[in-house]
Amino acid sequence: MRVAIIIVLLATAAFAQNQSAVVPSACGPKDTDVDVKLDKSQHIISQPEAGKARVYFIQDIGKISCIGTCVKTKIGLDGTWVGANKHNSYFSVSVEPGERHLCATPGPMTAFAHFTAEAGKTYYFRTRAFSGDAQWLFDFDPIDSDQAKYLIASFPLSVSHVDQ
Repeated sequence: MRVAIIIVLLATAAFAQNQSAVVPSACGPKDTDVDVKLDKSQHIISQPEAGKARVYFIQDIGKISCIGTCVKTKIGLDGTWVGANKHNSYFSVSVEPGERHLCATPGPMTAFAHFTAEAGKTYYFRTRAFSGDAQWLFDFDPIDSDQAKYLIASFPLSVSHVDQ
C-alpha cells in the first residue's frame, strides 16, 4: 500500500512539473497586466511582412450585454504577452517562421495551442467562453479563414499595451 501511495505522489509531482513547464514557455509572466482599448473604426486584414507570418487572435463572446467590463483575454506567444482582447475584438502580430506556442487566459482558466508558422502565411485563432449553471469552459482554437475574416469585419480592433 505504501508503494502505491509513493507512486501516486511521484506521478502527481511529475505531472505538476510538466504542467508548470508548459505555462511559462507559452504565456508571459503571471503578474503582467494588459491595458486594452477598442478601435471601432478598424477592420483591417494585413498581409504578412516579408519573410514572416501574420497571426490573428479573435475573441468571440457572441451576443452579450456587458455590465462594466467584459472578459479580457491575454494572449501569450512563446513566453511573452503580445496583447489582449476584450468583448468581441481582434488583433494581430507578425511572427518569425517556426514552431510557435500560444497561450490564452481570461484569468481563471488557461488554454494552449501551437502551430508551425510559415513565411507569407496568415493564421487565425479564436477564443470563446461558454458558461452554464455550474460549469465554465474556455476554448482557444484555430479557425477557418472565411469565418475569421467575417468576424474581423464585424469586430473592433483591440489596441493593447502590455505592462511588463
